[in-house]
Amino acid sequence: MNAIIFIIYQLLNFYWWIVILSAIFSWLYAFNVINNSNQFVNMVGKFLYQMTEPVYRPIRRYLPNLGGIDITPIIVLFAIMFLQYLLIHDIAPLLT
Repeated sequence: MNAIIFIIYQLLNFYWWIVILSAIFSWLYAFNVINNSNQFVNMVGKFLYQMTEPVYRPIRRYLPNLGGIDITPIIVLFAIMFLQYLLIHDIAPLLT
């Protein structure tokens, strides 16, 4: 059972980095640091969008409009931290 917990923990860790990369990419894209007409850049952006948007969309429905500031990635990162803590400190000891 520890292997399953380890896999879930690592998947959450992987998604943590996807969210971080998505936020950095959106900043670089918004400030025209990266070339948005480049096919590779568009491919990376589409991948990150498709990985994060299904999680972001339900959260954005409940958040107030803050203008140009999107705090959805921060909320997702806190949720991932909470799930990792819950997994390691509360669920794993029950299964041993």
